[in-house]
Amino acid sequence: MAVSRVTTARNLVVAASLALGLSACFRPLYGPTASGAPLGALLASIQVDPAQTAQGQERLGHYLRSELVFDLDGSGQPSEKRYRLILSTSESVQTPIVSSLTGRAESATLLGIASYKVVSLDGTRTITDGVAQGSATYDRSVQRFASVRAARDAEIRLAKLLADQIKTRVAAILATQP
Repeated sequence: MAVSRVTTARNLVVAASLALGLSACFRPLYGPTASGAPLGALLASIQVDPAQTAQGQERLGHYLRSELVFDLDGSGQPSEKRYRLILSTSESVQTPIVSSLTGRAESATLLGIASYKVVSLDGTRTITDGVAQGSATYDRSVQRFASVRAARDAEIRLAKLLADQIKTRVAAILATQP
Protein backbone atom coordinates (compact mmCIF):
# COMPACT_ATOMS: atom_id res chain seq x y z
CA MET A 1 0.00 0.00 0.00
CA ALA A 2 2.87 2.38 0.82
CA VAL A 3 4.51 1.56 -2.51
CA SER A 4 1.43 2.55 -4.50
CA ARG A 5 1.19 5.91 -2.65
CA VAL A 6 4.84 6.64 -3.30
CA THR A 7 4.43 5.69 -6.97
CA THR A 8 1.32 7.85 -7.30
CA ALA A 9 3.01 10.82 -5.63
CA ARG A 10 6.06 10.44 -7.85
CA ASN A 11 3.90 10.27 -10.98
CA LEU A 12 2.06 13.44 -9.92
CA VAL A 13 5.33 15.28 -9.34
CA VAL A 14 6.66 14.20 -12.75
CA ALA A 15 3.43 15.24 -14.50
CA ALA A 16 3.38 18.62 -12.72
CA SER A 17 7.01 19.33 -13.58
CA LEU A 18 6.43 18.44 -17.24
CA ALA A 19 3.35 20.66 -17.40
CA LEU A 20 5.24 23.53 -15.77
CA GLY A 21 8.17 23.10 -18.13
CA LEU A 22 5.98 23.12 -21.22
CA SER A 23 3.74 25.97 -20.12
CA ALA A 24 6.09 28.59 -21.57
CA CYS A 25 5.93 26.94 -25.00
CA PHE A 26 2.35 27.92 -25.68
CA ARG A 27 0.84 31.36 -26.23
CA PRO A 28 -2.90 31.73 -25.82
CA LEU A 29 -4.49 32.81 -29.11
CA TYR A 30 -6.58 35.55 -27.57
CA GLY A 31 -3.92 36.70 -25.12
CA PRO A 32 -1.54 39.60 -25.66
CA THR A 33 -0.13 39.85 -29.18
CA ALA A 34 3.46 40.53 -30.19
CA SER A 35 2.55 44.14 -31.03
CA GLY A 36 0.80 44.66 -27.69
CA ALA A 37 -2.57 45.39 -29.32
CA PRO A 38 -5.52 43.21 -28.34
CA LEU A 39 -6.20 40.49 -30.91
CA GLY A 40 -9.84 41.56 -31.18
CA ALA A 41 -8.72 45.03 -32.29
CA LEU A 42 -6.35 43.54 -34.89
CA LEU A 43 -9.11 41.32 -36.28
CA ALA A 44 -11.51 44.27 -36.37
CA SER A 45 -8.98 46.20 -38.46
CA ILE A 46 -9.43 43.79 -41.39
CA GLN A 47 -11.57 44.96 -44.29
CA VAL A 48 -13.22 41.96 -45.98
CA ASP A 49 -13.54 42.41 -49.74
CA PRO A 50 -16.35 40.72 -51.70
CA ALA A 51 -15.36 37.21 -52.74
CA GLN A 52 -14.43 36.42 -56.31
CA THR A 53 -16.57 33.51 -57.49
CA ALA A 54 -17.52 31.71 -60.64
CA GLN A 55 -20.84 32.60 -62.22
CA GLY A 56 -23.66 30.76 -60.46
CA GLN A 57 -21.64 30.27 -57.25
CA GLU A 58 -22.09 33.75 -55.83
CA ARG A 59 -24.12 32.60 -52.82
CA LEU A 60 -21.22 30.77 -51.17
CA GLY A 61 -19.02 33.85 -51.61
CA HIS A 62 -21.74 36.07 -50.14
CA TYR A 63 -22.30 33.80 -47.13
CA LEU A 64 -18.55 33.45 -46.55
CA ARG A 65 -17.96 37.20 -46.63
CA SER A 66 -20.90 37.83 -44.29
CA GLU A 67 -19.61 35.25 -41.80
CA LEU A 68 -16.11 36.73 -41.87
CA VAL A 69 -17.33 40.30 -41.43
CA PHE A 70 -19.29 39.21 -38.36
CA ASP A 71 -16.57 36.92 -36.97
CA LEU A 72 -13.78 39.47 -37.36
CA ASP A 73 -15.72 42.49 -36.10
CA GLY A 74 -19.24 41.72 -34.95
CA SER A 75 -19.35 44.76 -32.69
CA GLY A 76 -21.03 47.01 -35.24
CA GLN A 77 -18.68 49.83 -34.24
CA PRO A 78 -16.59 51.42 -37.00
CA SER A 79 -12.89 50.75 -36.65
CA GLU A 80 -9.81 51.93 -38.48
CA LYS A 81 -8.86 49.42 -41.17
CA ARG A 82 -5.22 48.35 -41.52
CA TYR A 83 -5.56 45.17 -43.60
CA ARG A 84 -7.60 43.79 -46.50
CA LEU A 85 -8.82 40.21 -46.77
CA ILE A 86 -9.11 39.11 -50.39
CA LEU A 87 -11.23 36.00 -51.03
CA SER A 88 -11.76 33.65 -53.93
CA THR A 89 -14.18 30.72 -53.65
CA SER A 90 -15.23 27.73 -55.68
CA GLU A 91 -17.64 24.91 -55.02
CA SER A 92 -18.65 21.61 -56.52
CA VAL A 93 -21.33 19.04 -55.81
CA GLN A 94 -20.81 15.29 -55.63
CA THR A 95 -23.70 12.84 -55.57
CA PRO A 96 -22.41 9.50 -54.26
CA ILE A 97 -25.77 7.77 -53.79
CA VAL A 98 -28.14 7.36 -56.72
CA SER A 99 -31.42 5.47 -56.47
CA SER A 100 -31.56 2.52 -58.84
CA LEU A 101 -35.35 2.89 -59.11
CA THR A 102 -35.64 6.58 -59.94
CA GLY A 103 -32.14 7.37 -61.19
CA ARG A 104 -32.06 10.42 -58.92
CA ALA A 105 -29.42 11.34 -56.38
CA GLU A 106 -30.62 10.83 -52.82
CA SER A 107 -27.86 12.82 -51.16
CA ALA A 108 -25.16 15.25 -52.15
CA THR A 109 -21.89 16.55 -50.79
CA LEU A 110 -21.05 20.19 -51.33
CA LEU A 111 -17.27 20.74 -51.53
CA GLY A 112 -15.89 24.24 -51.10
CA ILE A 113 -12.48 25.82 -51.45
CA ALA A 114 -11.71 29.36 -50.33
CA SER A 115 -8.39 31.00 -51.14
CA TYR A 116 -7.60 33.97 -48.93
CA LYS A 117 -4.92 36.61 -48.73
CA VAL A 118 -4.42 39.26 -46.06
CA VAL A 119 -2.52 42.30 -47.32
CA SER A 120 -1.79 45.73 -45.93
CA LEU A 121 -4.49 48.27 -46.76
CA ASP A 122 -2.35 49.82 -49.50
CA GLY A 123 -1.59 46.34 -50.92
CA THR A 124 2.19 46.59 -50.68
CA ARG A 125 2.76 43.86 -48.07
CA THR A 126 1.26 40.38 -47.87
CA ILE A 127 0.68 39.30 -44.28
CA THR A 128 -0.57 35.77 -44.95
CA ASP A 129 -2.33 33.68 -47.55
CA GLY A 130 -3.71 30.20 -47.76
CA VAL A 131 -6.51 27.87 -48.76
CA ALA A 132 -9.38 26.64 -46.60
CA GLN A 133 -11.35 23.56 -47.63
CA GLY A 134 -14.51 21.98 -46.33
CA SER A 135 -17.58 19.96 -47.15
CA ALA A 136 -21.22 19.79 -46.16
CA THR A 137 -23.68 17.04 -46.97
CA TYR A 138 -27.42 17.21 -47.49
CA ASP A 139 -30.29 14.96 -48.49
CA ARG A 140 -32.08 15.47 -51.76
CA SER A 141 -35.80 14.99 -52.04
CA VAL A 142 -38.29 14.48 -54.85
CA GLN A 143 -39.79 17.77 -53.70
CA ARG A 144 -37.85 20.43 -55.56
CA PHE A 145 -38.21 23.17 -52.93
CA ALA A 146 -36.98 20.87 -50.16
CA SER A 147 -33.87 20.00 -52.19
CA VAL A 148 -33.15 23.65 -52.99
CA ARG A 149 -33.53 24.64 -49.34
CA ALA A 150 -31.32 21.76 -48.19
CA ALA A 151 -28.63 22.80 -50.68
CA ARG A 152 -28.80 26.39 -49.44
CA ASP A 153 -28.51 25.25 -45.82
CA ALA A 154 -25.45 23.22 -46.81
CA GLU A 155 -23.92 26.33 -48.41
CA ILE A 156 -24.47 28.27 -45.20
CA ARG A 157 -22.88 25.50 -43.09
CA LEU A 158 -19.96 25.31 -45.50
CA ALA A 159 -19.46 29.09 -45.38
CA LYS A 160 -19.39 28.99 -41.56
CA LEU A 161 -16.84 26.17 -41.63
CA LEU A 162 -14.58 27.99 -44.10
CA ALA A 163 -14.92 31.30 -42.22
CA ASP A 164 -13.92 29.62 -38.96
CA GLN A 165 -10.81 28.11 -40.58
CA ILE A 166 -9.80 31.43 -42.15
CA LYS A 167 -10.40 33.43 -38.96
CA THR A 168 -8.34 31.03 -36.85
CA ARG A 169 -5.43 30.99 -39.28
CA VAL A 170 -5.43 34.77 -39.72
CA ALA A 171 -5.67 35.33 -35.95
CA ALA A 172 -2.70 33.02 -35.35
CA ILE A 173 -0.57 34.98 -37.82
CA LEU A 174 -1.68 38.43 -36.63
CA ALA A 175 -0.95 37.48 -33.02
CA THR A 176 2.73 37.03 -33.92
CA GLN A 177 3.08 40.20 -36.03
CA PRO A 178 5.07 43.02 -34.43
